Amino acid sequence: MIYQLKKGAVANLPIAASVGVYGSVLGVLAAQKSITWLELLVMNLSVFAGSAQFVMVDMWGPHLPVLEMVFAVLIINLRYLLIGASLNPLFKKSSITQKSFIMHFVADENWAVTMAEYRKGTATIWFLLGGGLCVMSVWCFGTMIGHQLGAVIKRPELWAFDFAFAAVFTAFAVNMWRGKEDILPWIGAAVIAILAEKFFPGKWYIIIGGLGGAILRLIPGVGRKQPK
Repeated sequence: MIYQLKKGAVANLPIAASVGVYGSVLGVLAAQKSITWLELLVMNLSVFAGSAQFVMVDMWGPHLPVLEMVFAVLIINLRYLLIGASLNPLFKKSSITQKSFIMHFVADENWAVTMAEYRKGTATIWFLLGGGLCVMSVWCFGTMIGHQLGAVIKRPELWAFDFAFAAVFTAFAVNMWRGKEDILPWIGAAVIAILAEKFFPGKWYIIIGGLGGAILRLIPGVGRKQPK
């Protein structure tokens, strides 16, 4: 077990470096929103999902829209249902408690590294956990460094940090692109989100647009190929 934990951590070190840089941007934005380092650390440890945390920081304000945050994070993290399903062969002999604990440390990065190891026939749940612990540690370190920088940088827009939210989700969208069958659902989601922003307060347009796009993706002829 110890060997696999170490092996997983070492295997994830190269990609964890980019996670730290990514996290530093979140830290800067969090400091600009007056989020304390302790609040950010608790968010890191309890949520541990970069894209979802960017949404949470963007939605942060004097009166926290808790319900909106919960739904937005839920929609963004739906991909973990598929990630969890792909890891099922590794968890065959694991208890539900063990599965729940280890899955909390699963991120896109250590999942990808673990799946590469799985194709070699040498992946284990401890390799997965070791990678997750590595990525989470570097993520926390990066966000804390960024938070300290955010206290010094008074005008983040001069460094283009204000564009980070859009940049993160542009990259996120590009990685999820599957081809021309996504065109109509994506356009539909954008139109629905724009209309929702006009008629609903707060950040509900994120949730409504996401659900709208998901529903459109399931309609044959719009997002799904019709059976021949």
